[in-house]
Amino acid sequence: QVQLVESGGGLVQAGGSLRLSCAASGRTFSDYVMAWFRQPPGNEREFVAHISWNGRTTYYADSVTGRFTISRDNTKNTVYLEMNSLKPEDTAVYYCAGSKSLSARTSAFNNWGQGTQVTVSS
Repeated sequence: QVQLVESGGGLVQAGGSLRLSCAASGRTFSDYVMAWFRQPPGNEREFVAHISWNGRTTYYADSVTGRFTISRDNTKNTVYLEMNSLKPEDTAVYYCAGSKSLSARTSAFNNWGQGTQVTVSS
């Protein structure tokens, strides 16, 4: 298991930017595909983006493509989510997650952080 702690959430106006970080400890970080998911109020958790073990492959949900960027620094055991041009519909609790497989399915991830709230005001 790898332990994950997110940070960087907050309140931002529409059109603004935020950078989320997720620090990992425990198992070898580079063994894990890392992803960001989010859970909007009253909705199910949904996939946002993932990044492969070495950072060479990334994949995004259509709703965030072109606005969000996922990256990782294996020397710092940290994954990031740069969020630009934020919209009110991006409001959600954002979770980072780790998996041994390259997937966008929630069920493929068995290591989760506690989440960080992102609120985008109109």
